[in-house]
Amino acid sequence: MKKGNKFGTHRVIEPKGLLPQPAERIDNTMEIYDNEILIDVQTLNIDSASFTQIKGQANNDVEKIKEIMLGIVAKRGKHHNPVTGSGGMLIGTIKEIGPAMEGKTDLKVGDKIATLVSLSLTPLKIDEIIEVRKDIDQVDIKGQAILFESGIYAKLPSDIPENLALSVLDVAGAPAQTRKLVKKGDTVLVVGGAGKSGMLCLYEARKQAGPDANIICLAHNEASMKRAKDMGFANSFILADATNSVDVYEKVMEVTNGEMVDVTINCVNIPDTEMSCILATKADGVIYFFSMATSFTAAALGAEGVGMDTTMIIGNGYARDHANISLEIIRESEIIRKVYTDLYA
Repeated sequence: MKKGNKFGTHRVIEPKGLLPQPAERIDNTMEIYDNEILIDVQTLNIDSASFTQIKGQANNDVEKIKEIMLGIVAKRGKHHNPVTGSGGMLIGTIKEIGPAMEGKTDLKVGDKIATLVSLSLTPLKIDEIIEVRKDIDQVDIKGQAILFESGIYAKLPSDIPENLALSVLDVAGAPAQTRKLVKKGDTVLVVGGAGKSGMLCLYEARKQAGPDANIICLAHNEASMKRAKDMGFANSFILADATNSVDVYEKVMEVTNGEMVDVTINCVNIPDTEMSCILATKADGVIYFFSMATSFTAAALGAEGVGMDTTMIIGNGYARDHANISLEIIRESEIIRKVYTDLYA
């Protein structure tokens, strides 16, 4: 059996010298190296920004969505959207574990896991797309994938249904980062607060900031606004287009009495929302861009252009213990579990 690199560089076809994630093409043959884990894949949870782009390109046609996805994997050896640069994650069952992984993993053949590394770096082979659940970004397939030695994962819990756990784990980085960033008494804005990651962030923001803090939910339509109000974690609500920075600025001014916010969490899946977050946040505040639709250039130059010395954090989907943090929210909050089950499972 061939020896592999910890980070999977042995799988890179082009350009040589890169890691698997930024590489244009990787080897997706399913014969494992000595330090790899082979997974029989059940479901792909496509990154929200990526799936939104694919659905738009396909005019929401399911067969066209399948064609685009199969084309991406055939060309790149992984589900790495060439437009958004993002991937997603998967759930599946362990089929084979390389001998060099002995003592390095607690997995065994037959375990069901969710990978917590992006599909944009995961060698993937799709034999058949069985079902596309386009409203929740999930695609059931027959196929296989490779987990590298450095890859992180979560064993699926027995007390939470699989599709529900997958939906939660897909956005686990957002509430975990919110827990790290929000302090007691902070005023917090969650852009896209009624969405999949946003509602978890609202919950965590309230938990960390305390009952008297001003937690603001920005939603883009009346239905999502009502959902956020019914959950009860925010106390201020803004109905706005997050790409309209001046409108967002004026509405945040109104609900904060001109003081603006200490922490902004951006959870939307569309581009051009950077300036709304920058203008809404205090000059010494913090912005966490969880969305993969964020442009670093737009954020950096936008903040410079309006003279804001704001700390801006790139949306690293990984935070220490993020899987447990997000699953605990589902266990703690009956209303979030119900909403997530209705919408995503």
